[in-house]
Amino acid sequence: MTKKILLVDDDALMRRSLAFHLEQAGYTVSATASAEDAFGRLQRETPDLVLLDIGLPGMDGLDALRRLKSQAEIPVIFLTARRRGLDEVLGLELGADDYISKPFDVDVLLAHIKAVLRRFESAHASTAAPPAALSAGDLMIDLLSHECTLGGKPLALSPREFDLLYSLALEPNRVFSVDDLLARVWGAEFAGQPQVVYVHVRWLREKIETDPKRPERLVTVRGVGYKLIPKED
Repeated sequence: MTKKILLVDDDALMRRSLAFHLEQAGYTVSATASAEDAFGRLQRETPDLVLLDIGLPGMDGLDALRRLKSQAEIPVIFLTARRRGLDEVLGLELGADDYISKPFDVDVLLAHIKAVLRRFESAHASTAAPPAALSAGDLMIDLLSHECTLGGKPLALSPREFDLLYSLALEPNRVFSVDDLLARVWGAEFAGQPQVVYVHVRWLREKIETDPKRPERLVTVRGVGYKLIPKED
């Protein structure tokens, strides 16, 4: 899907030039000369990214950024001709995702835009709500009721066992390292304590495997980690 960019800059020549290059690069561009006009446009459409000049007439870029961040979750790149690091620092503290100083090479700006969009999409994906219920073969897990069944029969799991199994079942057949599982299930304070994972994997196998010594569901990938293989009894 084509990404939409809102360009806010009071320099008419800059707006035309940037809009042209951005459209050539495959973006859809809307341009305004003031922050006030930009907020009017934001009421009608939501861009994927805002290019915001600091030195605007009326409401300046810093005030516009503060207001924008209080109203919407949109990445912002500052365009600044002011040769003062203070503006850049203030902008980043207020929530700007990046900045680039004028004059700049268009290819450099395009690289900044791609990087910011990629970071924003990655962060947004990582904070998306996990599914409340999921299945992996005949294994069913309900996050809301905190219940798990295997072949229709309930499993008696401890809270950590449940969380570990749920984390593995979110991405069946994906290999998770011990460090990944520690971070996802136990948190940073357990970093460097792999035995916690080993013990809980052993306990889980005793509850979901026909033969825990020859696991077919929760398997070890030697030198890498563990993965959950969906199976049907």
